Amino acid sequence: MTLCDAGPLVALIDADEADHETCALALRTLALPLVTTWPTFTEAMYLLGRAGGSAGQQALWKLLLSRRLKIAELSRTAVERSATLMVKYADRPMDLADATLVALAEERGERRIFTLDDDFRVYRIHGRTRFEIIPS
Repeated sequence: MTLCDAGPLVALIDADEADHETCALALRTLALPLVTTWPTFTEAMYLLGRAGGSAGQQALWKLLLSRRLKIAELSRTAVERSATLMVKYADRPMDLADATLVALAEERGERRIFTLDDDFRVYRIHGRTRFEIIPS
């Protein structure tokens, strides 16, 4: 399992994105499905809508429905932890999508994340452990 942030989802779908090729190459090394959260999926959907409208959004739905992307349900504990993390990292600031991914990583014991967001170099799992960022 590899957690997936919004940036790579957008870059994989939008060939005009600067990181499209980098993400496409990185994806070949990852076990599927990629796992994300509803806030992250929503962020990617919004960004794709702004970049190219319905076509990109439909491609994201197709990725989800193909089961190459899975949306993890967040437990109450993960939701509460997300709120705590947003306060802890308020100086970044941490958005909801990032908070849910960190909380999910903590809950599932997962260190690998497919992201283009440098903030994940600052975030720590349980306040200690660094993420393994793909692409590095």
